[in-house]
Amino acid sequence: MTEDGALRLAMWSGPRNISTAMMRAWENRADTVVWDEPLYAYFLNRSGSDHPDAAKVIEAGEPDWRGVVARATGPVPGAMPIYFQKHMTHHLLDEMDWCWLGGLTNCFLIRDPREVIASYSKTRPNPTIADVGISQQAKIFDYVTQLTGRTPLVLDAKDVLTNPRGMLSALCDALEVPFSEAMLCWPAGGRPSDGVWASHWYKTVRQSTGFVPSRSKAHLLPAALSGLAQACEPYYERLQVHRLLP
Repeated sequence: MTEDGALRLAMWSGPRNISTAMMRAWENRADTVVWDEPLYAYFLNRSGSDHPDAAKVIEAGEPDWRGVVARATGPVPGAMPIYFQKHMTHHLLDEMDWCWLGGLTNCFLIRDPREVIASYSKTRPNPTIADVGISQQAKIFDYVTQLTGRTPLVLDAKDVLTNPRGMLSALCDALEVPFSEAMLCWPAGGRPSDGVWASHWYKTVRQSTGFVPSRSKAHLLPAALSGLAQACEPYYERLQVHRLLP
């Protein structure tokens, strides 16, 4: 919690995870406002990555990271007590000053890299370790640990999907906020809070009404990308040691 009593929760995830479902869960609470990928416009503007509708994302968002920081750490929209911020790890570029992370409560959402890459490669056939985001996630984790002197929260997507109630209850307990049953079930469809990129990436989550156990897709990992998965594995294993359990 900050001086104004608000919880500014930054959840750091790589792509093809359950980060948007987590955003749905938090937004379905009566006491929470959410922000979808605040640094996306800045990342695209600086990196020149050829993501779908990149120009549209930049125009709709805040391409200056200082503007993002001001909003992320400033007054919470609607004076809500909880401000959930869904962040992608690869959007936090090294050229930024990261000290603002100390003004947030940081949580790291991890997923088996084999699962991530098997899914991601369907839309981006030649992903890199930077695209997967796990090495940057570990770097952010280390930075926040050193900055705050505390080990940040870590959630494994598999644990959440296997036991949504138990994991979300444990997360709320760790954050010292009451658990809400509303986090387990939400209406299907889009949200005004969804980023302009939702039409490209949110088809499944827009059809969802809650967390659903999923079958492993790791066996679908293309053989050509097994080396990438192996390179990501040590970062995942290091973070998984700290994962929250119910």
